Amino acid sequence: MTESMSRRTVLGGAGALGTLAATGQLLSRPAEAATRAGALPRRVDVVVVGAGISGLVAARKLRAAGRSVLVVEARDRVGGRILNHTVRGGSVIESGGAFIGPTQGHIKRLARELDVKTFEQYVAGDNIYVKHTPAGATALPYTGTIPPDPTILPDAGKLQEQINSMAKEIDVSAPWTHPKAAEWDTTSFDDWVREQTVNPDVRDLILCYTQAAFGADGMDFSLLFLVWYIAASGDETHVGTFERSSGTDEAAQDERFVGGSQLVPLRMAKQLGDRVALNAAVRRIRQDGSGVDVHTDRGTVRAERVVVACPPRFVLDIDWSPLLPPRRAQLLQRMPMGALMKCDAVYRTPFWRKDGLSGSGLNTKGAVRTTFDNSPPDGDVGVLLSFVGGSTWNKYGNMPRAKRRKAVLEGFAAIVGEKALDPIEYVEHDWTHERWTQGSPVALQVPGAIFHYGDTIREPFRRVHWAGTETSTYWAGYMDGAVRAGERAALEILDRL
Repeated sequence: MTESMSRRTVLGGAGALGTLAATGQLLSRPAEAATRAGALPRRVDVVVVGAGISGLVAARKLRAAGRSVLVVEARDRVGGRILNHTVRGGSVIESGGAFIGPTQGHIKRLARELDVKTFEQYVAGDNIYVKHTPAGATALPYTGTIPPDPTILPDAGKLQEQINSMAKEIDVSAPWTHPKAAEWDTTSFDDWVREQTVNPDVRDLILCYTQAAFGADGMDFSLLFLVWYIAASGDETHVGTFERSSGTDEAAQDERFVGGSQLVPLRMAKQLGDRVALNAAVRRIRQDGSGVDVHTDRGTVRAERVVVACPPRFVLDIDWSPLLPPRRAQLLQRMPMGALMKCDAVYRTPFWRKDGLSGSGLNTKGAVRTTFDNSPPDGDVGVLLSFVGGSTWNKYGNMPRAKRRKAVLEGFAAIVGEKALDPIEYVEHDWTHERWTQGSPVALQVPGAIFHYGDTIREPFRRVHWAGTETSTYWAGYMDGAVRAGERAALEILDRL
């Protein structure tokens, strides 16, 4: 975390959610490009399980190669963990994954093909760090990545240097092969931070990152998982860094999509038409010597190959015949979803901009740990966003909504001022309540998972291939990772067909 970094950078990764408002009429429109009811085809070349970005990318690529394909989706919409929400006045924000950035060339290329435009995340002005002492809270303006707190600067700078150095050594396609993989994977990230730092307050600052990026605290995943995740924030020619994973300007939260990120899966689904079947939860997958039977709530389809592109925990809910390989099942049992809700407050204008503030900030206490300016590109309304994840979600996510709303607005006010207490609209979406997600933004890997079972993450199971953002070697947990995984699974199948 260096002061030489752009002043537009603020700690607080936003994951797939990257990245997560109740589904309105706008969100039901993917049905126009997908079948909600009626008979499914009896036979296709490939069945794709899951109509998130990864599954739709796989289907699109297979279809372009001339293969017959059917996407079956349990929800009544497409997009998975990508979800738009329309606020007052008609502007669109994202209740799911929203951000893209440098080295995410796959999602950028896909967006260009679908004519989905992007705009730069608003970051002009000062970030705010809310420092807590026995005497009370103080709002401190800052630029760069590390807040201007001399009590934490030495530890925070040291941690960043160590993480970046470790990430350089990781093979993103096989992190379990690192000489220290066993040691790093048996240590939780939180335990490692405790060992490496002097000031315990640094752990509170780290939560601002982990709760937004993973919906979890550092005790919930291994050090190896964190180092691999940072290494994966690059691409084939750029080494991943903590700055790129956690920052805004020229980092993972650099741009958003005009009209909301769900336009990407909506337009893919429109291209695929009735090859996307909604309300078709998969209950059983049966493989034999000549093909695969996929049993859904809307009927059974026979295929040559299958792509499974759903959150890892739901793979275990499927009745498999033959059974999943034991080591793969063990891996999936060790990949829980993070706990995250996304809270947005809508204002008549982005008033903080006139005050010279970026809308971004960090607070080591309360319901709001990380904030972003989530306003639409035209600035017709102002929107502040907070991710409520991990132990903060555990405290505030289970409160009555009115009490949580009050706590979130007070958190915004601590960063941008008292005007934040009076929004024209308040929107929240708790992904732990989504039937077919039950958490977000990404599946974690608990201590011991990667070293002992990680090599099964992309290994095909007979005629079944694996997609989903968690299976990507780069940008796992982000939209770019979802695109990469879908493309890889499609190529695996085309090689075999």
